[in-house]
Amino acid sequence: MQEKRDKSSISAAHVRSLEALKSRNRYRVLSPRKNLDFASNDYLALANSPELAAALSQQLAHNTPVGATGSRLLRGNHQQHEALEAQAASHFQTQGALFFSSGFLANYAIFSTLPMRADLVVYDELIHASVHDGLKAGKAETKSARHNCPQSFNDIILSWRTNGGTGRVWIALESLYSMDGDRAPLLEFSEIANTHDAFLIIDEAHATGVYGPQGRGLASQIASNENVITMHTCGKALGAMGALICAPSPLLDFLINRSRAFIYSTAPSPLMAACVSSALKISAGDDTRRQNLSQLVTTACQHLAEYCDIQSTGTQIQPILMGSDEQALAIAGAMQAHGFDIRAIRPPTVPTGTSRLRLSFTLNVTPDQTRNMIEKLSEELARIRK
Repeated sequence: MQEKRDKSSISAAHVRSLEALKSRNRYRVLSPRKNLDFASNDYLALANSPELAAALSQQLAHNTPVGATGSRLLRGNHQQHEALEAQAASHFQTQGALFFSSGFLANYAIFSTLPMRADLVVYDELIHASVHDGLKAGKAETKSARHNCPQSFNDIILSWRTNGGTGRVWIALESLYSMDGDRAPLLEFSEIANTHDAFLIIDEAHATGVYGPQGRGLASQIASNENVITMHTCGKALGAMGALICAPSPLLDFLINRSRAFIYSTAPSPLMAACVSSALKISAGDDTRRQNLSQLVTTACQHLAEYCDIQSTGTQIQPILMGSDEQALAIAGAMQAHGFDIRAIRPPTVPTGTSRLRLSFTLNVTPDQTRNMIEKLSEELARIRK
């Protein structure tokens, strides 16, 4: 009879791994939400807004269920899901939309399902982790291209064709990068996709609600093209939860029939679908929030140049590169002690040697609070650079 393994030895490998993370300043813990918000993705301050609270209260009064009770292909499909998808297709001006419970799951579904075995996916080297995980579960060949470099993408595709590649090409990128705050040259990438008869997949997570007409994103000009797929998260600027894949109808039908991430997941909450619907109406109906955020970003950029001698990204995401994990953690801790919720971002979220502070500008803070934060940041940066 096989001897029972000592319980303490079962977790020993996990403990050693955690100790190794601590020794490299990579250990993470959950921290309570406190101080002024310079860390969240709630760019338009919708998450705690009275508008969304009222919308949810109204839906509860009309008996919209909290839980879906099953997958969409069983009994989980609700009229709120279908109404949201029709609204999203109209809003983002695409053939159709499919609602997922998170952006991670939506990206995983796209990349694990749509590219076929003979295909090639060329992706930006800084693309979201969810894309990497989807690609690992998929069947297509994959290649990484230099960040925001259309020529690198084009060269990889040409080389693949020269070496016998015969399938479809899929180009994957973000419209606004979550850790660097820079925008992709989408029109150039669209030309490359058209030239190579490729699909262009654009993760709009940090642009949805903030950019484009009615908050339709940075890809709004090309979103209706038959070779374009966009992914819009609902838990950032829209202040809710979930994600919408907007794409030509045949691709959405393929996901419904072949994506394990869709077929075997309990459907998102119908109540949350109604909440996202309300957020889209707010985004489409009034530019005031976007205008206020744009002004806040402009002012913050000026203060960063004046107080910190830092060239800004010009977007609501501003990285402050520190290099070492220790320095990033030290400055983040100091800023939190001053009352500003700023977090250190370390590998593997960002490349080794590029640990940073990630400043996120949202309407949860005022221009004066933003200026005060940047003044304190300049003092802390000066202290650590001595």
